[in-house]
Amino acid sequence: MKRILILVEGQTEKRFVTDLLEPHLARFGLFPVPKIVVTGRTNDGTQFQGGILSFSQVEANLRPLFNDSAAVLVTTMMDYYGLPRDFPGWESLSPSSPQTRVRQLETALKEHFDHPRFHPYLMLHEYEAMVFVQPETICQVLNAPTLKAVFDGIRSQFPNPEDINDDRKTAPSKRLLDAHRAYRKRQHGVEILQSIGLEQIRRVCPHFHQWL
Repeated sequence: MKRILILVEGQTEKRFVTDLLEPHLARFGLFPVPKIVVTGRTNDGTQFQGGILSFSQVEANLRPLFNDSAAVLVTTMMDYYGLPRDFPGWESLSPSSPQTRVRQLETALKEHFDHPRFHPYLMLHEYEAMVFVQPETICQVLNAPTLKAVFDGIRSQFPNPEDINDDRKTAPSKRLLDAHRAYRKRQHGVEILQSIGLEQIRRVCPHFHQWL
């Protein structure tokens, strides 16, 4: 199989790659390999993973992946929400829609690294946006049927889940936690998305669909 290296933000995204993307891509002879961003090391060599604080951390993790000549593609899977402001292209972003802004940042990343096998992807606005593809499935996995009206109300405000906004109080993950404090990204996120299914996620999330 042909390998695709995917630099991911944390354990949840790694599970998404292995549990949802891998079975799909295997049908095309492709094998995705998730690589969690290493954000620090101790003197004894212990690594700290996840929680991107600066672009330099991403660059330090991404450049070595280009040296793997056996990989047919190198890409990323990181949240646009909360992205460090020192990323290439951030200062020149136009005052336009999030869909346009995220494409501008992806273009700036591609130009910065200038590598033919690099195809960056930033999630709009974050991983939890995809969970809102089916509000009823959130309720089923969380065993919280009384919250369906709440999640339906959030979803109905936007053309698609990827448009749920980029704000400290109203980002998708904040809305989930406000409604159900027991929500855990690593525990519930992938389970919800597995129940929804990759085909439905692609149908409702155009930016994710275009990347895949």
